[in-house]
Amino acid sequence: MLTGFLDAVFNGISIGAVLLIAALGLAIIFGLMGVINMAHGELMMFGAYATFVVQNGCKQLGGFWFEIYIFLALIIAFVFTAGVGLILEKVVIRYLYGRPLETLLATWGVSLIFQQFVRSVNWVLVIGIVLFSLLFFGGTKVLNSQTNVERVRKWGVAVILLLSGGVTLAVSNVFSQTYQLAVTQPWFGAQNVDVTAPSWLQAGISLGGVQLPFARLFIITLTIICVLGIYLFLQRSNWGLRIRAVTQNRSMSACLGIPTQKVDAITFALGSGLAGVAGCAISLLGSVGPNTGQNYIIDTFMVVVVGGVGNLVGTIVAALGIGTANFLIGSGTLSLLFTPVKPLADLFSFFATTSMAKVMVFALIITFLQWKPAGIFPQKGRTVDV
Repeated sequence: MLTGFLDAVFNGISIGAVLLIAALGLAIIFGLMGVINMAHGELMMFGAYATFVVQNGCKQLGGFWFEIYIFLALIIAFVFTAGVGLILEKVVIRYLYGRPLETLLATWGVSLIFQQFVRSVNWVLVIGIVLFSLLFFGGTKVLNSQTNVERVRKWGVAVILLLSGGVTLAVSNVFSQTYQLAVTQPWFGAQNVDVTAPSWLQAGISLGGVQLPFARLFIITLTIICVLGIYLFLQRSNWGLRIRAVTQNRSMSACLGIPTQKVDAITFALGSGLAGVAGCAISLLGSVGPNTGQNYIIDTFMVVVVGGVGNLVGTIVAALGIGTANFLIGSGTLSLLFTPVKPLADLFSFFATTSMAKVMVFALIITFLQWKPAGIFPQKGRTVDV
């Protein structure tokens, strides 16, 4: 009984570690900019798919490269999702600061676009996106460089948009007709894909009768490194100081010469990169699909709210607590533990599935927030001015 309980606690902590990595990025974004980013789960999904792609590439190289692919995948997942987050901030989020409802709806729409993109992406789509971006943004840059077209600038942008779209559709159609299935076949599709861990992560050790898989130990170690890295970045670097200053008082920071827009962009990119790292960790726990992010986004938001917005210690406590509680309830461990107390055993048996465990944890969180609405460690000092 004790061995099974300790084993469940360890598995719950490893899941909480993944939530913690994802929640770190979300807490930074929400704490600084007040942005409710519903596409954060899809950034995790991108990190997981980046791991899948890197794994396949290293598998072709074989041997040594496959054994170290996870480290390459972590770097590529962070850089790729940070880049996606930076583009998202510049194209969408930047125009919605101070409007939380619009931000929520916009990022929810972006999350749906990202999910469908992964299901449908192929060579024609990628070529079309790249070509359209080059034509449209290149054309608008040339237009903006002109000083004598102010009165027709809007019409000029509309014409560039139509021409870019038309050229893109024509080129995409030529590629589709010429190469047919070679360029129109989806890369991933709607089905889930599996990521195979390196051989050194497929084993484990037994400690006091409790089996500790190396993959989960790796995730916990990765989480510790990420937490320490974020702490040192925020406390010891110049940009970390700027981020903390903007969090405390945006207006005063701007008056002191801190580039608040650049701080926002860097913060959003950093939070998105951490989501990619979390996606890489998720890929070691199970299969990856277009809906992978949706399985974690609600829990991640709950971690941020329960821990206290922008509080690092609170985020750690909430992530480990929620992850462990979800696994203990969902795996039926608590129902077995309370077998002598039949009412409690029956209660936990009713919730002993993954989906029902989330319902119970969510109900407990609602109850907790009635008592402490600002979270475990509420933010002190000036309220963030967004």
